[in-house]
Amino acid sequence: MPERKPSDHHAMPAIDPALVLAWQTAHCIARNAPAPVPDRGGWRVDTHSDKETRRWVFPRLCDGLREIAEEITAPLHYLKLAGTAEELRSALPPCWEIQPANYFMIATAAPTDTRPLPPGYTLELHRAGAFARASVIAPDGELAASGNAAKTADAFVYDRIETAPDHRRKGLGLAVMAALATANTSAATPQLLVATEDGRSLYARLGWSMLGPFATAVIPAGE
Repeated sequence: MPERKPSDHHAMPAIDPALVLAWQTAHCIARNAPAPVPDRGGWRVDTHSDKETRRWVFPRLCDGLREIAEEITAPLHYLKLAGTAEELRSALPPCWEIQPANYFMIATAAPTDTRPLPPGYTLELHRAGAFARASVIAPDGELAASGNAAKTADAFVYDRIETAPDHRRKGLGLAVMAALATANTSAATPQLLVATEDGRSLYARLGWSMLGPFATAVIPAGE
């Protein structure tokens, strides 16, 4: 049998289900969505937004995930698994479509980069209870970068860290994360995020570690 490479996703240990739930709970706060409720081995979020009717998040493959995948035939329902795309695909009927890869990541220290913003850029931080939002405004008044965060007793989650294409490579994303980090009042609270393929390498350079792949599937909307 060939030796597994360290980068082989299948060789990674399973993510602690409690950590997956902690992420999803804070993630719902960050997106102003209803709290997750237990459902057949995972957690369901009744989003009811324009882009997502409902989602299920599972810490591992189980019969409940397969059951839901067979039941659902309408678009805008999402199934998410703390596992590989191959694992998720193996549990789904053909009508489900696997989405681009994401990665579950954790950090043990807050962003420490305090480089000043480029001339003319300003940063705004809004906090409301467990929610925080940071925005970087460009000299012309456009939104150059932004991101959300949410805090619970079990996790501090970063979400939707985005920089507009015309304003990239200026350290704005890092400035957003550093601003959001000031809302985290407990150094012992795990800091979590789900990164895209592009984001994974950026966060790795900032000291984040990948806990494992995070796969998503949806039934595509009809033409």
